[in-house]
Amino acid sequence: MLTKEFFERHPLTCATELIGCQLVWERCSGVIVETEAYAAVGDEACHTFLRRGAQRFVDTHPAGTAYIYLNYGIHWLVNVLIKGGGSNGFVLIRALEPRTGLEKMSERRKLDDPRQLCSGPGKLTQALGIPATFHGSNLCHDPRKSFHAAVPAESAMGIVQDVRIGISRAAELPWRFLAAGSRYVSKAPTRQASALDRSILPGA
Repeated sequence: MLTKEFFERHPLTCATELIGCQLVWERCSGVIVETEAYAAVGDEACHTFLRRGAQRFVDTHPAGTAYIYLNYGIHWLVNVLIKGGGSNGFVLIRALEPRTGLEKMSERRKLDDPRQLCSGPGKLTQALGIPATFHGSNLCHDPRKSFHAAVPAESAMGIVQDVRIGISRAAELPWRFLAAGSRYVSKAPTRQASALDRSILPGA
């Protein structure tokens, strides 16, 4: 299980290193194949830019806390709070490659194609059965509801760097990260995508 210390780094570092890790939720799990990073300061696409409640959330919760919100009144999205690494923010979990509990995921999503079960931030929340009431809870406490380190096969995944999607502000920032060649991402890489430039990562 990933501990709080994993999330006490820069949002970009955490967003890239979560690729290949597993998100476990009770009897369901999946390998993370797509993330997006958001900065708590100066990022117009981050909730903290306009919402005082979001800034209070950052100020009053530890790294590794779940930040769950309703997107466009339809889908609940799961983020994890990144804090203590010189720049606070969030990482949005955008897509998973399902690994366990596929039958239950299919039942919740009412479809059978494994590529469509968790290929989007709202889809994966529904497929895993993550409730909105988990907002503000610790993702580094219960092994059954947490992130787990990548196994060797996943830790060697190539990473593609791309612009963020589904937003209208600061959409030009290349802060979306995808497992190279994955068929389970929410949207194929855009023309702006490239192999990960590690020079963008603090301390690289």
